[in-house]
Amino acid sequence: MQFKHPEILWFLFLLVIPVIVHLFQLRRFKKEFFTNVRFLKVLSVQTRKSSVIKKYLLLATRMLLLAAAIVAFAQPYFPAADQKSASNELFIVLDNSFSMQARGSQGELLRREIENLLTDTPEDKRFSLLTNDQAFWDTDIRSIRRDLQQLSYSPTEFSLESQLARIRSKSNASKDILVITDATSSLPANVANINGFAILPEPEKKANVSVDSVYLVQTLDNFYEIGVKVSSTTAAEVPLALYNGKRLVGKTQVSVSDTESVNFTIPREDFHGYAEVADDGLSYDNRYYFSLQKPSKVKVLVVGDGAKTDFLQKIYTPDEFELTRSDDNRVDFNLLEKQDVLLLYEVKSLSSNLQQAANAFTRGGGTLVVVPASAATLEQYNQLFKPYVISLSNRTPGKKPVTRISFRHPLYSGVFTKSVDNFQYPEVNGGYLINGSVAAALSFEDGSPFLASVPTSSGAVYIFSSPLQLAETNFQKSPLVVPSFYNMAQPAARTGINAVEIGSDAALFINRAMGKEAVLTVSGAERFIPEQQVMNNRVKLRFADNPKLAGNYSIMDDASEVAKISFNYSRSESRTVRNEAMFEEFQIMNDLTSVFDKLQSERTGNELWKYFIMLALLFLILEIIIQKFVK
Repeated sequence: MQFKHPEILWFLFLLVIPVIVHLFQLRRFKKEFFTNVRFLKVLSVQTRKSSVIKKYLLLATRMLLLAAAIVAFAQPYFPAADQKSASNELFIVLDNSFSMQARGSQGELLRREIENLLTDTPEDKRFSLLTNDQAFWDTDIRSIRRDLQQLSYSPTEFSLESQLARIRSKSNASKDILVITDATSSLPANVANINGFAILPEPEKKANVSVDSVYLVQTLDNFYEIGVKVSSTTAAEVPLALYNGKRLVGKTQVSVSDTESVNFTIPREDFHGYAEVADDGLSYDNRYYFSLQKPSKVKVLVVGDGAKTDFLQKIYTPDEFELTRSDDNRVDFNLLEKQDVLLLYEVKSLSSNLQQAANAFTRGGGTLVVVPASAATLEQYNQLFKPYVISLSNRTPGKKPVTRISFRHPLYSGVFTKSVDNFQYPEVNGGYLINGSVAAALSFEDGSPFLASVPTSSGAVYIFSSPLQLAETNFQKSPLVVPSFYNMAQPAARTGINAVEIGSDAALFINRAMGKEAVLTVSGAERFIPEQQVMNNRVKLRFADNPKLAGNYSIMDDASEVAKISFNYSRSESRTVRNEAMFEEFQIMNDLTSVFDKLQSERTGNELWKYFIMLALLFLILEIIIQKFVK
């Protein structure tokens, strides 16, 4: 037993006071004898003996009463089993990701856990609460009651690692961490040396169906054919509907066990709506918003010998493209600012002005296609390629066949229905070696690329390793020439489908000339100003974490609509699997009450002062009884 105030025990010396008083009351009395008192002598002896016993009893009770009171004020206690952790800071991590929309036995998991926090957390308990996108530092349950009641779901996937990093950056002191999550995060976590507790609510139904994406299959004269990709964690049959605004334009029943694509044919007109499945699993991924606008004509500028580029007119037809051709010594750089694609076709000498203009063109979101000349000045070409960390070098002369097609490359991902083995591959005489980190679309037997691409932060660069004149290669007569040049001029951003994942770093380019003070805004369920960079006749937009709500939006220049765009939540939690292994170092608890009870019992000493107060009262009562009933 220990004492919080052991110095008070010095007052035990006060126990001598009742002893002194007792001794004073036991002094000898003078005897006086009277006649005829023999009978009274016997009675006097008996009475004196009873009085002595009473006084000893009163002395004992008074000393015990005083001793119990003094010990009570010294506050004795038995120390706690985990006394060192009594001063730990408490951090509560509450997962409010979309997977917590799942329903348990008492409703949605997140809503139920919020209710438990509000009812079971002691009002005088100080703690910090972290959600996926918010933090409430050093607070109590009364201060954040309204915030918890209004807490919405976050599109950010729950990451235990990032939450622990936030806690470590805030406090270096000893801490207790309570994590409330459904444990569906697929992200790894380092939980070493964590004094943690975990409450892992589990949904009753784990099946979930989601709409993953919408894409353009093909464009017909008067119709669009679009594909809707649906996925499910288990075999299910659900209705799938297509809405343009609030108008239903198509509906079907889809059977899906893993993933399934369903095609719809819709009129060739602007579309601003969503695809939706009816599912009683998670609700956030049942609807996929997308916008479909008639693609504008792609502007292609070809720099090179006009006679050699005649075949491009059959590929870049007037109904989809605006083709402009220019000699390499008469390039209109003002015209270049308005183009979408710059094709340098067998230009022997690249002037420094043309190099700088081409690099600026890709930084502004344009697509650069380079077909080297047979007698090219490699120093100039390598200077052009320097920002992309690639270069050209001479190849050993000799005939080499192109034997590999990358069917996953964006140029050919939708061209072939299946892998082809007996394809009529082109052959190449000589050419160059492409050095650097590139994605090969077409390759030779030795794996070196014939046609390669380099993604940039804004646009893309495509490079052939050989001239395309008939003396060098028969590529122009190959079936690959049309899809290659066509798709190089049709990047994914111009397919007509505008659907951006919230939180992604994707860039969107808007063809619009902007004034110095003009600003584009995005309006819909929310209104915000995206990050934007004006590039001549084009504006580059980035959205970061905006908006917070999925839906259909409009890009506005003042009061006029520039374009339509749609935003969707990430589907990262649609098919995640419960992963309790990450909480092996945590103490798994059933509810919040058991957590606080455990902390209370292990961290709080057993205080004994109240028992000594009760003893003091008991001795006081005994003294009163002795005074009244003992003669």
